Amino acid sequence: MKDRPLRLIARLDVKGEKLIKGVHLEGLRVIGDPQEYARRYYEQGADELIYMDIVASLYGRSNLADIVQRTAHDVFVPLTVGGGIRSVEDVTRMLRAGADKVAINTAAVHRPELIREVAQKFGAQCMVLSIEAKRMSDNRWEIYTDCGRERSGLDVIEWAKRGIELGAGEILLTSIDQEGTRKGYDLQLLEAVQAVSTVPVIVSGGYGEPQHLRDAVTHGADAVAFADSLHYGRTNLSELRTIASGMNVEVRW
Repeated sequence: MKDRPLRLIARLDVKGEKLIKGVHLEGLRVIGDPQEYARRYYEQGADELIYMDIVASLYGRSNLADIVQRTAHDVFVPLTVGGGIRSVEDVTRMLRAGADKVAINTAAVHRPELIREVAQKFGAQCMVLSIEAKRMSDNRWEIYTDCGRERSGLDVIEWAKRGIELGAGEILLTSIDQEGTRKGYDLQLLEAVQAVSTVPVIVSGGYGEPQHLRDAVTHGADAVAFADSLHYGRTNLSELRTIASGMNVEVRW
């Protein structure tokens, strides 16, 4: 078991000013006001929140700073923000708006040195390497960028190692294959990344039932992100905390 408590994280994917949800990062459906849902998850006891503008890289813009600024007035747990962050200046803007950490995928793939720049200026704990992984074959996954639309040619495991060497202090690991399916996390992927990681790994994409939380923990997750199951009210963070505690997994109360 982990030395530190398992973190239960609510993930909110946004497009413009709307909370949305899809399957395999596609077929996006509007859920509602992200600020309203963020407040709800905070009140349920989320350890952290993740905001991802999942089309920002695609369209070359992000409205997240405004949403984060409003959320920071009502929510007092760490906020990780991702989507369309391309520079140290973008990171500065998000932190000033109230974010605690930034998650970077596309811009880091295009210019890996950005990872080092962010880590050196703001600390490794601020720099989250966002990995969108798609299975290519058994024991091989490829990095995708631009909300799972573009192939990078990069091997997930090699990229995870490089990102950590450059200064990433955490990995947000999303399985495109499992995302939104409710069929469980890609445990083989999680295990493979954990085997090379010296930083915490947040697993995202696929939660559907309590067994999936158990699986994530036993395969090495330091934190587990939930979206679909929370947005549609199929579970809540209090219930998830009770499930984890029943597994003798240390959680925050």
